[in-house]
Amino acid sequence: MDYKSWMCLICGWIYDEAEGLPEEGLLPGTRWTDIPINWTCSECGARKEDFEMVQI
Repeated sequence: MDYKSWMCLICGWIYDEAEGLPEEGLLPGTRWTDIPINWTCSECGARKEDFEMVQI
């Protein structure tokens, strides 16, 4: 299954499922659906619902 990328619609920061976000406890390969609903953008604090899947 291919990994996807998700972009914050507020600040443009990108979460890449393949890379994860180890400094926040999201190991490489962590799927977007596995991120807690109360997680926020590490750049601007936007909510998970403010992200959209993007093709890169």
